[in-house]
Amino acid sequence: MRSTLIRYIFGLTAMLSLVCTGLYFQFEHYLDRPLEISGELVIDIRPGSSMQQVANQLAEEAGLRQPRVFSLWTRFNGFDTGLKAGEYALQEGMSPRSALTHLMSGQSIQYPVVFIEGTNVRQALNTLWTSPKLLNTLKGRSDEEILSTLQSSSTSLEGILFPDTYFYTAGATDVSILRRAAAQLQTILAEEWEEREVGLPLSSPYEALVLASIVEKESGMLSEREQIAGVFVRRLLAGMRLQSDPTVIYGMGDGYNGNIRRVDLEATTPYNTYRIDGLPPTPIAMVGRDALHATLHPSDDTALYFVARGDGGHHFSNTLEEHNAAVARYLLNNSQP
Repeated sequence: MRSTLIRYIFGLTAMLSLVCTGLYFQFEHYLDRPLEISGELVIDIRPGSSMQQVANQLAEEAGLRQPRVFSLWTRFNGFDTGLKAGEYALQEGMSPRSALTHLMSGQSIQYPVVFIEGTNVRQALNTLWTSPKLLNTLKGRSDEEILSTLQSSSTSLEGILFPDTYFYTAGATDVSILRRAAAQLQTILAEEWEEREVGLPLSSPYEALVLASIVEKESGMLSEREQIAGVFVRRLLAGMRLQSDPTVIYGMGDGYNGNIRRVDLEATTPYNTYRIDGLPPTPIAMVGRDALHATLHPSDDTALYFVARGDGGHHFSNTLEEHNAAVARYLLNNSQP
């Protein structure tokens, strides 16, 4: 009798073991079976979402079977506390297990917004406010209100942002990006100012930023930036006016239609460096690091003038006579069909 009971218990145990083993492998197959995703599926995990809510999303959008079982498994293993809110791109072939790993990774979709060097702040703000998935809180605000929100001591928005690519996740605010761009500009400006050449006619980092913005707009070729900066630095040291066309254009605002007339050169605005001495009151564009570095490390040659050759580069001259001859030559060449 006893031996019969032992055999019965042994058989029952073996049967339960086989059943458990079968269930285990069946569940493992369930976890590794590809979801019903074609190409790429973007799933949005809201802040505070429970694992059951996420499982229901996967069931609805990715064909996850038995979402309740999936939710219980994640809770049993402590995975329910590792979810991070955001948009996630699930790829074709992902299984419930690999999808969960991705959702817990925090590698949510990143959207880029690009501020281009040499463009002005209005263009940057327009780019920002037309970016997808971004929460615009400053659109329609005055420059003063934006500066106050950014806690900037500058009197102008122009030039306070560093041109770069900034990545953000869905639901980020325009303020967060502007603060990053403004902070990056201040960091780079401080670094470059600290390493500046001696004897420059610039009394502050902000003046360096103003001049660098003119160099940025004038230079089409990276290799010429130190030469262009050198011309402007020598003109400032000699008490000569900068006579930079981009400053005239900036001062014209919406009145610029692609051409600068003599009357525009003779108009007195705070930015017309044909009419004012020294630097304009603010930068005229966003400044990249290369232009800023060139401004603070200008070439040490003797040129005081330059004119565009029409091929992206410039002809540099030491004297007004040589410059006038170069202007006549290149303007004639550029005017011919």
